Amino acid sequence: MDNHPFEISPGEPDGGGTSTVVVPQRECQADRQGVPIPRYHVLLWDSDDHTFDYVEKMLRELFGHTKKDCEKIAQGVDEEGRATVLTTTKEHAELKRDQIHAYGKDNLQSSKGSMWATIESAG
Repeated sequence: MDNHPFEISPGEPDGGGTSTVVVPQRECQADRQGVPIPRYHVLLWDSDDHTFDYVEKMLRELFGHTKKDCEKIAQGVDEEGRATVLTTTKEHAELKRDQIHAYGKDNLQSSKGSMWATIESAG
């Protein structure tokens, strides 16, 4: 078969004639193998306007972390001022950061909005 991006295969008879079905083929991903995809950390920053319960609930809902992992991350944020909540591709990290920013405020009266998060290169 010629090296075309489409596969041409005979279709069903069409009123006495035949039809041709053109099916796009996926390009070979051999060139992409071995090329590492850059990774990014999603960092959650400390805030006095948010409770441990808020942080744990947000992390469970947005990231699917276990209760134990949520407690560990919340403790890290409190003690270190920030904690890595996920390491992933740049696009996914940007999405998760934006979801943290859009999550909403805590039930505390002093809470004015969502927690702050950033992304940074893991490399």
